[in-house]
Amino acid sequence: MGAIRVDGDSPTLAIIKTELQLAANGFLDKNLPLAFDHQEEAARLIISKQTPSGWDPSAKGSLGREGYRLLKNDAGVVWVAADTDIGLLYGTFKFLQLMQTGAGIPESGYHSEPKIQHRILNHWDNLNRTLERGYAGASIWNWHRLPDHIDQQYHDYARANASIGINGSVVTNVNANALVLTPEYLEKAAALADVFRPYGITLYLTARFSAPMELGRLPTADPLDPGVQQWWKDKADEIYRYIPDFGGFLVKADSEGQPGPHNYQRSQADGANLLADALKPHGGIVMWRAFVYSEDTPDDRAKQAYQEFQPYDGSFRDNVIVQVKNGAIDFQPREPFHPLFGAMPQTPLMMEFQITQEYLGQATHHVFLPSLYTEVLQSDTYVNGPGSTVSKVIDGSLHGYSLTAMAGVSNIGTDRNWTGHHFHQANWFGYGRLAWDPEISPETIADEWLRLTFTNAPEFIEPVKKMMLQSHEMAVNYMTPLGLHHIMAWSHHYGPGPWVTDRHRDDWTSTYYHKASENGVGFDRTASGSNALEQYAPELQAQWGDPKRVPEKYLLWFHHVPWEYTLQNGRTLWDEMALRYQKGVDEARQNVATWESLESYVDEERHAHVFSFLEIQAKEAAWWRDACLLYFQQFAQSPLPEGVEKPEKELEYFMGIRHRYVPGN
Repeated sequence: MGAIRVDGDSPTLAIIKTELQLAANGFLDKNLPLAFDHQEEAARLIISKQTPSGWDPSAKGSLGREGYRLLKNDAGVVWVAADTDIGLLYGTFKFLQLMQTGAGIPESGYHSEPKIQHRILNHWDNLNRTLERGYAGASIWNWHRLPDHIDQQYHDYARANASIGINGSVVTNVNANALVLTPEYLEKAAALADVFRPYGITLYLTARFSAPMELGRLPTADPLDPGVQQWWKDKADEIYRYIPDFGGFLVKADSEGQPGPHNYQRSQADGANLLADALKPHGGIVMWRAFVYSEDTPDDRAKQAYQEFQPYDGSFRDNVIVQVKNGAIDFQPREPFHPLFGAMPQTPLMMEFQITQEYLGQATHHVFLPSLYTEVLQSDTYVNGPGSTVSKVIDGSLHGYSLTAMAGVSNIGTDRNWTGHHFHQANWFGYGRLAWDPEISPETIADEWLRLTFTNAPEFIEPVKKMMLQSHEMAVNYMTPLGLHHIMAWSHHYGPGPWVTDRHRDDWTSTYYHKASENGVGFDRTASGSNALEQYAPELQAQWGDPKRVPEKYLLWFHHVPWEYTLQNGRTLWDEMALRYQKGVDEARQNVATWESLESYVDEERHAHVFSFLEIQAKEAAWWRDACLLYFQQFAQSPLPEGVEKPEKELEYFMGIRHRYVPGN
């Protein structure tokens, strides 16, 4: 790395030089000043948009705004090539990653371009620095000190995101505060945008639908009212004066108390188009969330988003993209893919994943989420025949969308390790990698992250990678096996709560979803029940509607099944449920032993921290098992099968557990 040429002069190219200097110091464990202006014939590393002398001009090809190519000639000289400075930054990060992991550049070169245009983190961060569903400390955005003080963490944040290909950040909560649209806060947001810009990251804000009334003192926020339309156009003009490259708005409307077009008997398309028209002259987009459900308890909440949006396919402006959660309920440990994917061929849809673990053990449970994400992305919608995967919907290839995006609800905060649990960094990393390329495998992501974070030693990599790759299925087993869902504790969702009932909304209770009785358990979503299955393609209706053909991981999602029902392995439903809970506990305990045995490969501080969290996870996996099996056993009226540990406490003990001041609420 000693002889380098970086062509050009821009803030982004200055970042590239800094990254190379940091890498040289880190790789060699000493300060090695680098020069970046070597003549081409002397340089061993060339970072340039131009073709170096002696290289074939056709070798680079067209790479677009963010693509890059790594090339190596017979003399071993490396050329990081791109069409833009941002492409060069991405290429430099990839070059450094290959160096650190010992992979090297293939003889044929390495080429990469993102398959998704807008790869965005959603921060559910409030202006007072609290976080909704955040488990890693306070919000990193110190609005009180902005714009005059720029914390180093903002640069570190942008750097980390750019290194994994994330190019957008919504810095405010979807349960929006209109205050962020005032000049005072726009000046603060502009300061963040200035930090993000050289890293290729665009800033977005959440828009509160009632802002014209709250800020503009208008008597209405009706999207068809001319005064409201003008207010939003003026507000958009104002925002772009502060932030010329502002990305646009993320909107949560008509959901969980948030105002929206329903307040005026208007459609979701009416609401989204109002903001889209205001942003259109500036090139901004609207990400309109599909997480909408009635104030009245429905027969099946899983059906509501489809009913709200699908009839309006083709009615949205071309700068609107509908943001759809991976499943139809709410970021459960496992859900079938959302039925809207594939059902709106004339309206761009984007994926919303949750990186923060609201329903998956929060800060202390190790769950490698790229396994969950990939399960959803590779699900076949069948809408255009076999092979119509969810990933092809969101990357635009299935329906020809010209606007594509993916969102991940952030898991970071002010904790020293950013994410609370060291291994939760892998979920942030993995989200970025999948947003760039939805086809990349969880195995590849886990391998990359472990090598970049800990060591290249195979004696460490292989057992820990196995631990990571089985962690999602493990958590599903000790929380919600066989298609159970939404049986967490009330409100904060920390720990088990299958007994939760009699709240002001039935669909915020556990009993609404599992419907356990002496006759069986599960939510009938077939034609004999809510018929939510009707929202999927006929091929899936035929398969999932048959309890003998539905994948057993979705059995209780779609069917109400007797306790004595015989599964494919010959076990009864009750026995299989109990054994899966036990399997999850056994694997959580094994993870503790595995990690303990690898102490020599990890520094003492990180090893101890991860070890303590794995012990918590194993303890709480047993809590989940005991609480859920005791609860369901009163309906199944059967003994625990051989191999399942008998709970040491009674059901009443578990029902009496109360956790106060749980983070993220």
